[in-house]
Amino acid sequence: MRRIVAIVLAVFLIGGVAAAVVAGREEQDKSTATKTVLGVIGSEKAEFFADPDVVKALAAKGYTLKTETSGSWAMEGLDLKGYDFAFPSSQAPADELAAKYDVRQPLPRPFYSPLVVVAHRSAAGVLADNGLATLPAKGNGMFRMAAYLKAAGADRTWQQLKGAERHGELSGTLFISTTDPTSSNSGALYLAAASYVADGGRVADGTAAVNRTAPLMRKLISVQGAQQTSSDAAFRDFISGVGNPLVLVYESQVASLLAQGQEVGDLTVLYPDTTANSDHTVVPLTDEGRALGELLSTDKELRKLAVRHGFRPQGTSAEFTAATAAHTTYLNQKLTGVRQSPVPASKVLHEMARRARG
Repeated sequence: MRRIVAIVLAVFLIGGVAAAVVAGREEQDKSTATKTVLGVIGSEKAEFFADPDVVKALAAKGYTLKTETSGSWAMEGLDLKGYDFAFPSSQAPADELAAKYDVRQPLPRPFYSPLVVVAHRSAAGVLADNGLATLPAKGNGMFRMAAYLKAAGADRTWQQLKGAERHGELSGTLFISTTDPTSSNSGALYLAAASYVADGGRVADGTAAVNRTAPLMRKLISVQGAQQTSSDAAFRDFISGVGNPLVLVYESQVASLLAQGQEVGDLTVLYPDTTANSDHTVVPLTDEGRALGELLSTDKELRKLAVRHGFRPQGTSAEFTAATAAHTTYLNQKLTGVRQSPVPASKVLHEMARRARG
């Protein structure tokens, strides 16, 4: 009898251990299981989402991301059925997508970045000598939008600027290279800021307002010839030493390069005295997409990684200020002297871009 009882107890014990092992495995599988989330993003965020540390941080929260890139304004023409989110580079195209797909507000806005003009030291110096910029001893300076728009309206060339003759690379019409405003966010925001300044500090609110600045906006774009759809490509061209002397990019692209410790040579960052912020805005198309957008906004590790890629997290400046303390030569941390231009409604901005492209 004692032997039978022992055998029965052993069977129950083995069964209990086995059950515990199975339950433990199930719990482990549940804790490491990830949701695959598909999204379309602006190209300027591609490096952020490809960062192994970002991939790891998202996996720790249960997410595996698959992304495709597109110009922010071009996203409107995509079929986003089957996607979990879209992530354009500003609020205007995001609101348009939200209306198209009946997405409830508010939309998560994890981080932002102001637009800046990058120049080599020689070009920045000539601009400063001719009243088009203010420049300290080194590093970053201010780009005077009103003075530049006056020069652009008069078809000024580099050769007409004093001091340009000392720099053979400075020739031809004076202009800022931008992305295509009909498909790319940075190009569209450039027109928003330029039209605001050109129209005496009034945000375009309809066709009449677009008509007032259309000839000048057309000049700003037509002089560029073929335009790229990606600010990332334009910035890489500038850093490699090719292309126009003045290029409009996101501050985040400069800050990211500095954070990586890459050599920037005589790079000079000019902050337009009137510019537009690029509010990177998530358009959730599913519950998973909304949860991801909120995670990007609130998770400390992901906010820290966003700063490493040059973005300014929404809600506080402390994270960005602390992380870029070593790079104040190039970055205007507090955006001192920078005025924020309102952005027209998406319909108006679309009309402005179409007119500018001709």
